[in-house]
Amino acid sequence: MQDAVNAAPIDLEKLRATPVSTDPFAHLIVPGFLRAEAREAVEADYPKIDRPGSIPLFSTKSGPAFQAMIDALRGPAMAQAMSEKFDLDLTGRPTMVTVRARCRAKDGQIHTDSKGKLVTVLLYMNGGWDAEGGRLRLLRGPDDLDDYAAEVPPDAGTLLAFKCTSDAWHGHKPFEGPRRAIQLNWVVDESYLRREQRRHGVSAFFKKLRFAS
Repeated sequence: MQDAVNAAPIDLEKLRATPVSTDPFAHLIVPGFLRAEAREAVEADYPKIDRPGSIPLFSTKSGPAFQAMIDALRGPAMAQAMSEKFDLDLTGRPTMVTVRARCRAKDGQIHTDSKGKLVTVLLYMNGGWDAEGGRLRLLRGPDDLDDYAAEVPPDAGTLLAFKCTSDAWHGHKPFEGPRRAIQLNWVVDESYLRREQRRHGVSAFFKKLRFAS
């Protein structure tokens, strides 16, 4: 596993070679973005989370291979690649990372991401996905989960990135059970980041209490 820690875990060339689709909004999907040879080590080092919901990365513990992947995701080369893809200057913008390990039946309702987020990246960490639920759909509007332009199974190593715009509606059919996902956002400024970190931190604290009882 040590070789996977030392090697570049993400495939930026594959990302750069993937065109941006604008149907129904600006996005790109990159299967195999997390290199196959890095997955075993990253999966072994994934934070141990026993509750659903988005958990702030800073409140978890992970191993070195997972942290190496996070460092690469938050690095300047990744920011530059996303800046070019979505015609944004993400240089120096703060980043926020949350992780998920389990999905509730109520998760996946149709929504857009908040205005303080500029770009959302989702990196999935599951084996071959056979369930009908849990496959994120990129929607043409806020009212119909079946009116979608693309569907993304949360297979291991698959990346989805999209520009956070007012029409970037997404959601998935209900699924309950293990579903690993890492979410990275470039955000507008540090004040937004601090507010979101406090909000996620409080939410994660009460979830921990609820699921421990």
